[in-house]
Amino acid sequence: MSDMRRREFITLLGGAAAAWPLAARAQQTKRVGVLMGGPATDSIRQAYVAAFGHALRQLGWIEGQNLRVDVRWNPGGSALAQTYAAQLIGLQPDVIFAASTLNLEAVREATTTVPVVFVQVSDPVAQGFVASLTKPGGNLTGFSAYEFSTGGKWLDLLKEIAPGLAHAGVMFNPDQSPQSKFFMKAVEAAALSHGVRASAVVVGSAADIEPAITNFASEPNGGLILPTDTFISLRQKQIVELADRHRLPVISWNPEFPKMGGLMCYSATVNTLDQYRRAAGYVDRILKGTKPGDLPIQQSEKYTLVINLKTANALGLTVPLPLLGRADEVIE
Repeated sequence: MSDMRRREFITLLGGAAAAWPLAARAQQTKRVGVLMGGPATDSIRQAYVAAFGHALRQLGWIEGQNLRVDVRWNPGGSALAQTYAAQLIGLQPDVIFAASTLNLEAVREATTTVPVVFVQVSDPVAQGFVASLTKPGGNLTGFSAYEFSTGGKWLDLLKEIAPGLAHAGVMFNPDQSPQSKFFMKAVEAAALSHGVRASAVVVGSAADIEPAITNFASEPNGGLILPTDTFISLRQKQIVELADRHRLPVISWNPEFPKMGGLMCYSATVNTLDQYRRAAGYVDRILKGTKPGDLPIQQSEKYTLVINLKTANALGLTVPLPLLGRADEVIE
């Protein structure tokens, strides 16, 4: 090789070597899009996002170094979910992390290729998100809590604590909880076996809640069921106060409900903070090459029953001893 050719080769090699670290650094940077339910001002949901981010850091993903995280908060309905899903997909993320059925629906409509990890989604097989719990297939995987048959259990418990129940209302916001229609079917089936009439109590805004409950309570021997719904969960305190005023027995999915003065809850035994941390583990595995369809859906198999005895007494309800015996917690 001539001296000139040797110098050209060394120069070329040196230039390539200088470029390799830059290319490696670019390849190491991953992007995760996060679509949360509820307002950004909600401290509980902020804690969930913080737990997710902390778990990623523990796994070696440092924002600003090898990771970029883009978060969108959806305090509204399906239109906003679709807008934010499109925005996040437009940022070309390596993984999308979606919380709630509403947000997952929007993300699924926006992409069939970007890997997606979800949390707080009920019965993903029944909703058609995945093929099976053990082998989801496709681009979606995640963490679920409720099967829709739980709707029947809520009705059973409400009838047990209030034997005179003749009319069960299921309160939800259909634009923010598309899964509620599945719970409604399970409630209707259980109501038929008990000789109870079931109906949907639909609310579209915070202003609808008081008139909806007042109207429902105008008929005697009624009781309310609150299925999983971010909109309703953010307004539990108002519902507790209205139920107390109208002397309505109410059962909720939310473990915080009886602590606020609600009558009872029957909820999946899930540590939500821990679920967000574990979801970060799934994101980590996908970023390292695992296909989402090969990661099984994680689902709770235990449920917790909590009864507020003080509220039951105020409503004039005598809690049957067998029901008290089955309760995991009794608030007095």
